[in-house]
Amino acid sequence: MATSDLIDNITAILTWPDLDGQPEDVRDDIRYHAEIDRRELADGLRLAWENGDEDPLLASLAIARGKILAAERDMRLLLAYAREFTEPRPYRLEDLARAAGLSMSGVRIAYDDDEIARIADITGLRPRQRSHP
Repeated sequence: MATSDLIDNITAILTWPDLDGQPEDVRDDIRYHAEIDRRELADGLRLAWENGDEDPLLASLAIARGKILAAERDMRLLLAYAREFTEPRPYRLEDLARAAGLSMSGVRIAYDDDEIARIADITGLRPRQRSHP
């Protein structure tokens, strides 16, 4: 497989613009920015490939995995904030579950004391007091 074909295919897959539901008057702008993103990504992948640093497909998969992990971290932090720091009461489990694509019990166990401490560090807030039955 030719490297340029591999890189062209990878970058097309990763930067293909989603135009569904977009108004006609902004579609050209979206395509334009997607093409810029595609060229920048292709240049970076080619440079890494030529320097012998990384296989472009494996590097792209690793980047995608990193994005997934970052999104999961962000969800845990946002759920911790919504349940432990908002006043006068936490967000409803049902609403958070729907927004996060989790079950209500999934929301309850999505974060732990580490995420609560991280939110406190980031915001300077203190967790709200929990009422004990």
